[in-house]
Amino acid sequence: MKFLGKVLLTLLLLLLLAIVTLYVLLQTQWGAGWIGRQVSTNSDYQLSLSKMEHDFSNPSHLLLNNVSFGRKGQPATLVAKRVNLGFGLIQFSNPLHFSSIRLEQGTLNLSEKSAPLSLQADRLQLSQMALNRNQGEWPLQAQRVDGGVIPWKPEAGDVLGKEASFQMSAGSLTLKGIPASNVLIQGSLKGRELVFSNLGADIALGSVTASAERDNDGAWNVTNLRLNSIRMQSDKTLSEFLQPFLTLPAVHFERVDVTDARLQGQDWAVTDLDLTLKDLSIINGDWQSDNGSLSMNANSFINGSMQLNDPIANMDFSAQGITLKQFSSRWVNGLVRTQGNWTRSDRKLTLDELVVAGLEYTLPLNWRDHWMQPLPSWLESVEVTRFSANRNLIIDINPDFPFQMTSLDGTGNHLLMARQHQWGIWSGDLSINAAEATFNRVDLRHPSLALNAGENTINVTEMSAFSHEGMLEGLATVSQQPQRALSLTLTGRQVPVNLLHDWGWPQLPLQGNGNLQLKMQGNLSAAQPLKSSVNGTLTLTTDDKSIHQTMVAGQVAGAQ
Repeated sequence: MKFLGKVLLTLLLLLLLAIVTLYVLLQTQWGAGWIGRQVSTNSDYQLSLSKMEHDFSNPSHLLLNNVSFGRKGQPATLVAKRVNLGFGLIQFSNPLHFSSIRLEQGTLNLSEKSAPLSLQADRLQLSQMALNRNQGEWPLQAQRVDGGVIPWKPEAGDVLGKEASFQMSAGSLTLKGIPASNVLIQGSLKGRELVFSNLGADIALGSVTASAERDNDGAWNVTNLRLNSIRMQSDKTLSEFLQPFLTLPAVHFERVDVTDARLQGQDWAVTDLDLTLKDLSIINGDWQSDNGSLSMNANSFINGSMQLNDPIANMDFSAQGITLKQFSSRWVNGLVRTQGNWTRSDRKLTLDELVVAGLEYTLPLNWRDHWMQPLPSWLESVEVTRFSANRNLIIDINPDFPFQMTSLDGTGNHLLMARQHQWGIWSGDLSINAAEATFNRVDLRHPSLALNAGENTINVTEMSAFSHEGMLEGLATVSQQPQRALSLTLTGRQVPVNLLHDWGWPQLPLQGNGNLQLKMQGNLSAAQPLKSSVNGTLTLTTDDKSIHQTMVAGQVAGAQ
């Protein structure tokens, strides 16, 4: 018995010595290499490490140094200076499920398309790591990442797993090409439900904070979003810049605040923008709201040749449409002010009041082309209930027929300015007058015009102006049909005999002042010039001579 006891003791000591020897060897460079080769040979993974460490003062943890790990035939998923593996009782049944995994000073490459790692942990911790995800809808690169995920059970298409809580910070981050720094993210995930309880970052020289959540159907609810002192530059036009916001998945904004923002793109810019948006949803490129509102103001807004200074807008949203409570802006040294509503059912914009005062506006060369272009699909018609203009200067520098009106005043009532997506004067009353005007080098004093528009015609009930020592008066009608048939009667008393020459009538063999009467018909259709359609007669009488001319298709056919 004593001999058998000695043999068993000897075997036990030899086994203990072997375990100690193996324990020591595994913590050498040779042992680390042997472990890497065993994993690489007997699994679907590729592993290399420089050293493995274990300390009996913390027996449930194993340290791996200079680790490279990933699936065979693919770039390494993990490269880290140190990996701390925490063991638990669950590993007796699931060897690849750790109590904790801590990754330090390395790079973690994420891919939602490739098969997930079989590793799992009750807690995944990151310390000074880099994260890369170059595939998918939201490519991501992040540096100096600290944080954790509890628990971490990655699955195909879900890097974080089906259910987890997470908190992470990053020194710098680029998401879908947008750079940010000092990023903080806190939230949780449960199936398709995703909650960002706290999100903050420095972006575009400013800061952003937010909280939001996504439901099982993929719809987002943004509880709050605040952007402060954003300075953003883009190479996109304004419509291209706004397009991504119109193509968002279903999203509801409870509150959005923008403070002191400056945005600039291709041929547009806005400075010192303050904005508050409440209770608005965007679904399938359209907005919905039951009790929303928008308040905004800026120092300036530029879009192409248009520049608004100190614009202010306040509006309310409802299921029926938009109530424009206030819009005002300084524009070309003057003021524009209005209020009204837009109704969703008929896509009509009704301005209860429109005031323009003190403008000094030079029309763009292609303003007639803009006038003929159809309005967007969301705007079918525009009506101005009350219109008022005071002391405006309007200039057209088109070389074919330049004009200028100084101290232009006007009033209008129930003016239907657009119908079926087309600009015009489709109904209502309008009266305008100016202190002075010049039409193609012809100077006039105190020109005035009054008209009323209906379904079929525009009737000019008054048209008058002083010219040199005489006076012009006229009446006209314009058809509302596409050919825009024009009928004009113009009478002049003691006006220059060749007053009409600069307006298209041939030179007359007379001099001085005289009385004239012009009767003409033509078409103001956009498809052809006016002159080629003109038929009319001109009678002019001076103290000692009289002349009568007839025009057919823009050419004088005879004279007497």
